[in-house]
Amino acid sequence: MKKTIAILPGDGVGPEVISCAVEVLKKIGQKFNHQFKFLEGIIGHQAILKTGDPLPKKTLEVVEKSDAVLFGAIGDPYYDQNPHLKVRPEQGLLKLRKTLGLFANLRPIKVFPSLVDNSPLKKEIVEEVDFIVVRELIGGIYFGKKGSEEDFAFDTATYTKEEILRVSRLAFELARKRRKKITLVDKANVLETSRLWRKTVQELAKNYPDVSLEMMYVDNAAMQIIKKPKEFDVILTENMFGDILTDEASVITGSIGLLPSASIGEKSALYEPIHGSYPKAAGKNIANPVGAILSAAMMLDFSFSLKKEAQAIEKAVEKAISAGVGTYDINKENPVSTSQLTQKIIEFI
Repeated sequence: MKKTIAILPGDGVGPEVISCAVEVLKKIGQKFNHQFKFLEGIIGHQAILKTGDPLPKKTLEVVEKSDAVLFGAIGDPYYDQNPHLKVRPEQGLLKLRKTLGLFANLRPIKVFPSLVDNSPLKKEIVEEVDFIVVRELIGGIYFGKKGSEEDFAFDTATYTKEEILRVSRLAFELARKRRKKITLVDKANVLETSRLWRKTVQELAKNYPDVSLEMMYVDNAAMQIIKKPKEFDVILTENMFGDILTDEASVITGSIGLLPSASIGEKSALYEPIHGSYPKAAGKNIANPVGAILSAAMMLDFSFSLKKEAQAIEKAVEKAISAGVGTYDINKENPVSTSQLTQKIIEFI
């Protein structure tokens, strides 16, 4: 198989962890006889420094030539201290999602058996936790009409039935391949958009009689993810709720550095670790590469239908972690570097 992959390392530790994922993909290519071509582009703070634009035209051209996108991280402390800046790194990623029509974000939350004790939650609560959040990604309050004056500001949340249907279909199809349960998370007791979500998803559920559907208010969901995370299989929710709940859920695993994600559209897909740019660790060879490496595995599975190859990466990651090979966030007593963990994963592949 021949595939072209757009590499967008981005900011902070993004370049380091993405280079690790690329090395793993090269190993997979050798082992399974695939040819992966890598095209690199700039985005975020790095792109602003060089072009003044967080998503330059040349980067979009690279993406358009590719079969999938592997993305690192975005953001820089400079912008955190300057809320009045009009051009910001995050605008590049939001624009990329919108341009590619990446309407669904998938974030698996799975606890490695050897890292159960790393979780801040009790062992009996987190053992065998394995659920996935399907978050609508290009609608809602993040993309609605907004504005501000000196002492007044507004952000508008809007959704159409079709926007809800396309992400919900994906969630139901995913549930069919898992434990056949969906939890719709909303705030239908308060929000009109949530009431539209609930009505639309209930109608769609009739086409999936083999999948059970429960509905839960977002405040309750935030509690249950901590109290009873094993009860969840597929969580389906809108953009802002999904953004918050996935960061909350990431804590269950013991380190945000372990978690991958996929952003899916009709024709394109983007894969990225969820840990962000982590600027304090940039250039120090200490960041956990597993989130980026598992994002590459998701790309092989979802975009290229290379399930065996994806499983080879997942098993190698699990073997390395089970052998006690981990960066500081998961092995404080005897940590290894970013590159050392990556080489061990490649060995196991």
